[in-house]
Amino acid sequence: MQQKQYKFWFCTGSQDLYGDECLAHVAEHSKQIVESLNDSGMLPYEVVWRPTLITNELIRKTFNEANTDESCAGVITWMHTFSPAKSWILGLQEYRKPLLHLHTQFNQEIPYDTIDMDFMNENQSAHGDREYGHIFSRLQMERKVIVGFWGDKAVQAEIGSWMRTAVGVIESSHIRVMRIADNMRNVAVTEGDKVEAQIKFGWEVDAYPVNEIAEAVAQVSQADINALVEEYYDKYEILLEGRDEKEFREHVAVQAGIEIGFERFLTEKNYQAIVTHFGDLGSLKQLPGLAIQRLMEKGYGFGGEGDWKTAAMVRVMKIMTEGMKDAKGTSFMEDYTYNLVPGKEGILQAHMLEVCPTIADGPVSIKAQPLSMGDREDPARLVFTAKEGPAIATSLIDLGDRFRLIINDVDCKKTEKPMPKLPVATAFWTPQPNLKTGAQAWILAGGAHHTAFSYDLTAEQMGDWAAAMGIEAVYIDKDTTIRQFKNELFWNAAAFRR
Repeated sequence: MQQKQYKFWFCTGSQDLYGDECLAHVAEHSKQIVESLNDSGMLPYEVVWRPTLITNELIRKTFNEANTDESCAGVITWMHTFSPAKSWILGLQEYRKPLLHLHTQFNQEIPYDTIDMDFMNENQSAHGDREYGHIFSRLQMERKVIVGFWGDKAVQAEIGSWMRTAVGVIESSHIRVMRIADNMRNVAVTEGDKVEAQIKFGWEVDAYPVNEIAEAVAQVSQADINALVEEYYDKYEILLEGRDEKEFREHVAVQAGIEIGFERFLTEKNYQAIVTHFGDLGSLKQLPGLAIQRLMEKGYGFGGEGDWKTAAMVRVMKIMTEGMKDAKGTSFMEDYTYNLVPGKEGILQAHMLEVCPTIADGPVSIKAQPLSMGDREDPARLVFTAKEGPAIATSLIDLGDRFRLIINDVDCKKTEKPMPKLPVATAFWTPQPNLKTGAQAWILAGGAHHTAFSYDLTAEQMGDWAAAMGIEAVYIDKDTTIRQFKNELFWNAAAFRR
């Protein structure tokens, strides 16, 4: 994955009621804010100053230019003085990208000793931003509102957080998911309306016969395979566990061929996410394990058993975290089994093979172990345990009449004891507010057993993404009670039907 050099436009609203001198101050102030934001080190993307917007025509023209500028991922707006809201109607109606309403003012403190009516008239964001905010509500348009002094680090961090969500919204329309075979037979939660997903999210979800991509694997040269195997052996611990070294290496080499072949096929066909199904492997010698883990590490989305919704969500979330300093990782995940001992409750997370090594804590090893599913030779896989700390688990589900994004704050921790006989990568977490309430709320909401999981994103960011997409989002967190949650689901059923 290569981070695109997106930019965000900073548009300041005013009017000519107070003359040219006032407008000169407005431009000077907004330029200073933009410069400060860019120098703060808190933003993942550059902010670009735009001339003050004072007329219907200029507002409309600016927003349409933002629509067509591929480098622009969103617009930040601020009303320095009073800006008549009707001037913004056409521009807002035609605007198609994420928008942040920054409710701030140039001065942090009231200048008690010198304040006069000239200062009041020029510095009236408390007035102008309310007029501007009203028209959004009247137009029933989605926007993000951030309140506070522009020089505060906390406010700058909020802006940076929103930028990542905005890029997730923009990049969502570029996501193409390759389905190898179909969904796991008789499984409901991994299914969904692919046409509606393209309408809502912009995702293209296409199916390919497994042997078409298997042919790409077969065409990988032995020299390329050998080179990648050497990379594996340099990077990871090798756990033979009694297996013959030559035979073990051959198993690893199969995954190297799959990684190279899959990536070449994905690149050639321009796909950014992939799903596999253990029940339809065609001529592949192994279920893709290590290969898929490595592709996820490179930024591809993945979903098991044909779960294209989770594959796309993993890709969206990896895009949103790209370039983040000290990132702890984002992965496909699956709920497996509970620990119900009082005071030690939690959910053991894993998958048959495919967990992204970006979430690993400590050494990453390669094992080759039998797998009862798939009816193929023992697949090689990366094995590790996940990091500790707060994270989120998300599930995008199709309820037939709408999509719902379920967002659960979780607390990741180490298992009480090692699991030497479990040959897969694992995580262990307790959902907030606790296992009993969290699991009950998840089931009431219809959450899947597959999740798109991240240490680096917040529930607020994913909720903002859902709002920008016009879909329902529900939160399971420290404040959740079942009575309140059931009421919320009931109200949402009426509000979000399509």
